Amino acid sequence: MAEPAELYATKSDYAYMVLREKILSGEFEPGAVLNQATLARTIGISTTPLREALRRLKSEGLVDLGAHKDAKVTELSGEEARDLLEMRRSLDPLAVALAAERRTRTDIQNIREAVRGVEPLRSNPGYVDLIAHRRFHVALYTASHNELLIQTLDSLWDKADRYRRLGLQVERSQEERDQKHAEHLGLVDAIVAGDAEAASTIMLQHIDTSLGAKAASRLGVSPAATPRGV
Repeated sequence: MAEPAELYATKSDYAYMVLREKILSGEFEPGAVLNQATLARTIGISTTPLREALRRLKSEGLVDLGAHKDAKVTELSGEEARDLLEMRRSLDPLAVALAAERRTRTDIQNIREAVRGVEPLRSNPGYVDLIAHRRFHVALYTASHNELLIQTLDSLWDKADRYRRLGLQVERSQEERDQKHAEHLGLVDAIVAGDAEAASTIMLQHIDTSLGAKAASRLGVSPAATPRGV
């Protein structure tokens, strides 16, 4: 749930967070038409900061803006799901390998705190559940101390949450959920131990069996294999 408007620097920031949460939570479904006048009244702002918020969401690929006053939540795309998965197969293992080599005591503390808040996602997760998973992965990425890599993965995560929801439409078995939990713990152990190879291997497995991979499969595409050394 978005924080009260007064906690944000601008009305545009507040509108952005409200709309983004509604899109990522599935309240605004892919293809939904968003009337700007109605949205502005609902949020309690004028249309000027609302349009600024919508432009930010457009830059993240979450909405389309036409010549008219309505916006539209972007449809899910098999090609985008594949592209996201292919990039994450290369970049996530790199990030955790660097994290194993460069992590500080503060990084280790942040990673351990973040993993305590993560449980394998069930069908129809809340926005808070998605945020907890993102917080854990951000803690891993941050420990790489490669700012360009951190920024790139953060941007990919923005686009990937809706595909995770699609992946969750197929109920996961308890065995699958336990495996995801074991992978989270294994990543922590490998990074703390400074084992870059183990961290990279676990992360690649984590991506290959991820909700994003399930979503790509449901949309009829599969990513090209990425060489292990990349």
